[in-house]
Amino acid sequence: MSSRSTLILLALGGLLFVSGCSNHATATLSPGADLSKVNTFYVVHQPKDTHSIHYLISDKLVMEGYSATAGPELPQSSYKVDSIVTYVDRWMWDITLYLLELTVTFRDATNGFPLAVGNSYHTSLTRKSPQEMVDEVVTNILKTSKETKNIPSPQATSNYTPRSEESSWDK
Repeated sequence: MSSRSTLILLALGGLLFVSGCSNHATATLSPGADLSKVNTFYVVHQPKDTHSIHYLISDKLVMEGYSATAGPELPQSSYKVDSIVTYVDRWMWDITLYLLELTVTFRDATNGFPLAVGNSYHTSLTRKSPQEMVDEVVTNILKTSKETKNIPSPQATSNYTPRSEESSWDK
């Protein structure tokens, strides 16, 4: 085998190894969202979830000092909390079943609008337990909320001034 072929095979092998180690964890806050006003949560159980992720999320929020409960989805007007928490869990098989990706969304309880979204993605070689994934996502959401708390909203920094009823345009 030529040295060029060997080099190409090594490069492809290295690429495959690196792609197997892929992972990331993110959290974003919706513009204008203020999680400092959120104290109570309801975590909606996903019907296909057989791993009790909803309880892990609820327990993590309680550990962080919030009031949180978990249960089935309810009609929108039935939630007596500040935020509804939804999640999507993706599982993968690689010798054993593991949690590949977890996305958690904090929603406004009055209208379902997303306030914050956190995501954790770990492939087989960097896999974490479901508890560790929940901890990572919820911690990142709360941390992002605290970091952006002192940043003024876009409305506060805008130079736009609404026209009064008797502006010069109307005369």
